Amino acid sequence: MISIIPYNPAWREEFPQIGGLLRKYLGELAIRIDHIGSTAVPGLAAKDVIDIQITAAQLTNNLERPLELAGYRRILSISHDHVPPGRDADPRQWEKWAFKSDPSARRVNLHVRMPGRQNQRYALLFRDYLRAFPSAAQAYGQVKMAIVRYHAEDDMDAYYDIKDPVCDIVSGGAEFWAVMSGWEPEPTDC
Repeated sequence: MISIIPYNPAWREEFPQIGGLLRKYLGELAIRIDHIGSTAVPGLAAKDVIDIQITAAQLTNNLERPLELAGYRRILSISHDHVPPGRDADPRQWEKWAFKSDPSARRVNLHVRMPGRQNQRYALLFRDYLRAFPSAAQAYGQVKMAIVRYHAEDDMDAYYDIKDPVCDIVSGGAEFWAVMSGWEPEPTDC
């Protein structure tokens, strides 16, 4: 069952512990470790899953062993992100590796992306835009709640088929805001 819950301030407090452990295992293999996704936006309803983006120079096998030791397993079926309409469709821009936490541990999704790629930037810009515009975050939260109301039976395909285009619309506003504000990602979270 897909469940969206009201914002939990503990999410913000949990990230440094999780990110610190990842930093310990990855060391300099991780250029950045950032709290992303809905749990990283104060006030935003979300699935109770901490999303973390690890930025690594390359997607290579030397990342897998440290992440396994930290308690994560790679999801081989996920190798790229959704490409928003009008964006560079070069597959290299949207390539990623995904990892999930051990089922007995805190639920965490790890997204490993490369620096300077569109998907790596997208995750940080999307988060920062929603932080800067709480009304947009609230509207996005309402959309997610409505999706779950109509597709709560673990229909993840339906959830993302609806959510991804909404994210693309939000992303358009975020891109405009980035140009107007001179947005640049802040230093890594961890």
